[in-house]
Amino acid sequence: MLIRCIDFETTGTPTETERHAVCEVGWCDVVGDEDDDDFPWTHGMPKAMLVQPNRPMPPEAAAVHGIEDKDLVGAPEITAGFLRLMEPKPALFCAFNADFEREFFTGGEVPWIDPYKVAVRVWPDAPNHKQGTLRYMLGIYLDRAAAFPPHRAGPDAYVLAGILVHMLNEGLCDLATMQRWSKGPALLPRCPISDEHRGKLFSEVPSGFLKWVLDPNKNFGKDLKATAKYHLRQRGEL
Repeated sequence: MLIRCIDFETTGTPTETERHAVCEVGWCDVVGDEDDDDFPWTHGMPKAMLVQPNRPMPPEAAAVHGIEDKDLVGAPEITAGFLRLMEPKPALFCAFNADFEREFFTGGEVPWIDPYKVAVRVWPDAPNHKQGTLRYMLGIYLDRAAAFPPHRAGPDAYVLAGILVHMLNEGLCDLATMQRWSKGPALLPRCPISDEHRGKLFSEVPSGFLKWVLDPNKNFGKDLKATAKYHLRQRGEL
């Protein structure tokens, strides 16, 4: 089975009024057989290509990835990068916080998995669930040159591939469960808001506070609201 781990660098985060565009496409392939314990999952080296976003690079975006307008002169169109992601067609696409990548590239009918949504369930006590933190927490061996610099599409896809291979070879979660968890909101392990409850496991947060989070007049993110609903259902209070 071929799983293609991907990462994009962009001109910004899409909003209702500003779509933004991809300026770099990165990928790293993971191969293995979930039904054959004698054939462990492995990954190759990353690949990346700059692509033309057809819009100026905002300074706040350049500050993250270091890609400037001058770097993109003569770069191929975005479609060339997206076509490369389909050659050969993978069984699954994989992206960390995949909802972001899917704003730009749907992958056709190929299913997606999101190791971030898996990580928050598998390692609820991690210091945080950033990709780099998980890499070092787990002691994942990677070629240091290929994994550098962070916030570039090739190195980030490479680190992601290392995390996914670790999850699969350690038997922490099967692919069917990864796909199911990846389709919905992330189940947050700790409360990210409130001076009183910030940092607490959600199992320790009072039901009254969780119901307050679900107030339709409160503009909290979908992950937080979904997590509050989950824990209230677990308690038989929703």
